[in-house]
Amino acid sequence: MKKKIYFIAFLCLCITALVSCSNQPTAEERIKEFVASWNKQDFTKMYTYLDEKSKNSITEKDFISKYENIYSGIETKNLKVSVKEEKDNRFKVTMKMETMAGKLQWNETIKAVEEEQSKDKSWYVNWSPSLIVPDLKDKEKVRVSTIKAERGSITDRNGTPLAFNGTATQIGVIPGELGNTNGAKEKLAAILNMSIEEIDKKLNQSWVKENLFVPLKTVSSTNEEIITKAKELQGVGTQDVPSRVYQCGESCAHLIGYVGDITAEMLEKKKDEGYTASSVIGKTGLESLYESKLRAKDGAVIYIADQDGNKRKEILKKNAENGQDIQLTIDSNVQESIYNQLKDGEGVGVALQPKTGEILALVSAPSYNPADFVLGISADEYEALSNNEHKPLLNRFKATFSPGSTFKLLTAGMLLENNVWSPDQKLAISGPWQKDKSWGSFHVNRVGSSPNVNLYDALVTSDNIYFAQGAVKLGPEKFLEGAKNYGFGEKLPLKGYDVSTSTISKDGKMESDLLLANTAYGQGEVQVNPIHLASIYTSIVNNGNMITPVLLKSEKSGQVWKEHVMSEKTTEEVRKGLIGVIKDTHGTARAAKIPGVTLAGKTGTAELKKSQGEQGAENGWFVMTDVDNPSLLVTMMVSNADGGSHSVVPKVKKVFEDYYASNPLQ
Repeated sequence: MKKKIYFIAFLCLCITALVSCSNQPTAEERIKEFVASWNKQDFTKMYTYLDEKSKNSITEKDFISKYENIYSGIETKNLKVSVKEEKDNRFKVTMKMETMAGKLQWNETIKAVEEEQSKDKSWYVNWSPSLIVPDLKDKEKVRVSTIKAERGSITDRNGTPLAFNGTATQIGVIPGELGNTNGAKEKLAAILNMSIEEIDKKLNQSWVKENLFVPLKTVSSTNEEIITKAKELQGVGTQDVPSRVYQCGESCAHLIGYVGDITAEMLEKKKDEGYTASSVIGKTGLESLYESKLRAKDGAVIYIADQDGNKRKEILKKNAENGQDIQLTIDSNVQESIYNQLKDGEGVGVALQPKTGEILALVSAPSYNPADFVLGISADEYEALSNNEHKPLLNRFKATFSPGSTFKLLTAGMLLENNVWSPDQKLAISGPWQKDKSWGSFHVNRVGSSPNVNLYDALVTSDNIYFAQGAVKLGPEKFLEGAKNYGFGEKLPLKGYDVSTSTISKDGKMESDLLLANTAYGQGEVQVNPIHLASIYTSIVNNGNMITPVLLKSEKSGQVWKEHVMSEKTTEEVRKGLIGVIKDTHGTARAAKIPGVTLAGKTGTAELKKSQGEQGAENGWFVMTDVDNPSLLVTMMVSNADGGSHSVVPKVKKVFEDYYASNPLQ
């Protein structure tokens, strides 16, 4: 009986042992569990699978931090570990990952070890640091070095740099050498336009020591006045730091824009494009619009450093990619010349080469200094710019405006093309005019007083009534069709800038004769983009063809945007009138005459008021081009212009004189 009991007990123990053994994973299953946790980057779980020898070589805390720090440091993404084959409990494992230096792949052999841990016999993983990155050994570290790339430069048509990589001047102090602390701080604060509190905050940083240079403010290297005054103070010094430099400053701020540190919001949008929290990115203007071309893509080297910090082995390297340089059609001299004429007020200036459509200048005023944004603009300074009533941050050459009488070129072309009347036909005009009593008290007025007016006279003296009567006779359908032929309601085909579309009315319709009459001489609801207006005026030196504006030197120039908006015969008649605007003794722009040059142009005064009879601001316009050897066309508008277009005429003339001084007439 006792033998039977012993046998049953022995049998139970055997069964228990068998069941226990059957619950233990195989070597292959354990390796796959380890790899599964690895792919999930569950480093805590991974550590539980290590054999005793491995655990004795590294603590759980160090194991986890080593993986986390290295993976984070090399910017590991899309980790994939897979088990390929097994032989004698040795498993070939392939690791793949994407890093800041590119794709990394290597093979390792992992040995499965059967041993007892915590009275539990099972299979465990014999681990080594080479399972983090290839060939990593105990007590070695993984390091990353950045290979800096250069952002592309922006140059004008002649290769003059407009935006490039240079240096700025960092002004700072050595605390231990700062004399008479309070008095010195007060003087320095005044020079740098900083508060004493701001200076103290920088001096109280944890890393600051008496003999270390503490940067306070970075300024443009050309700002000699501030640099000189600051350096006169005891303990104040300077050092050069890398910076984006804008050679043309305020004159092309809206055109070129500026770069700055990437924001968290921008980084989230571009997280898959290789940007990091320390990236610099184009914020406005061409710096932003051509970010993908200009952008510098830093390279990186991932390497193993030995215990002494020396580089032992390079794991992976990605070469730096410098940004592409961009050459514009802009002539920086013309840009500067136009800005000098506009900088004291509000306005916009556009210059084209009228035969090729190459844009020589795009100016918006008032402006700002892009260096202020690159070097660090304070909240107060930015608020002052944002709240400035003259809106220096507004890009006016992207906007649309009421064109005033500069629109009469279009109306003149429509009237002749549709045979409303011949160019020599005289209209008897006396006093204000209205079509009929349905217009109420509204009358179209004129500046001139000639009783008989033909097309030439109407353009030379800018006769509103002539064009208003002609448009009413033409009718709304043909007028709208004519405006469409000139590109109204259509996106301007300008690569590089998305500008506002010119519109003939708020709803694209012309439902009243009164609106039609007003629109005919550039009032009403018509809105024109200044670049578009410049393109329209290229037609008078291109046989009635409007030329496509281009901004990049690499683009094909001289392309027709709108073909035959006027016939050659009509173009000749309109051009004759526009030459008279300047050449004729009665011309509204006779003050623009330049000896030895045949010029054609049109003035315009856009009245910004809600009803006839009330006082309102005026925008003055003037468009002018040389005719015999067309090389320059300038469109300029001055907001709130005293004297309307008459104040703009001498400004445009000066731009032409500056241009001819650099480009003598042949």
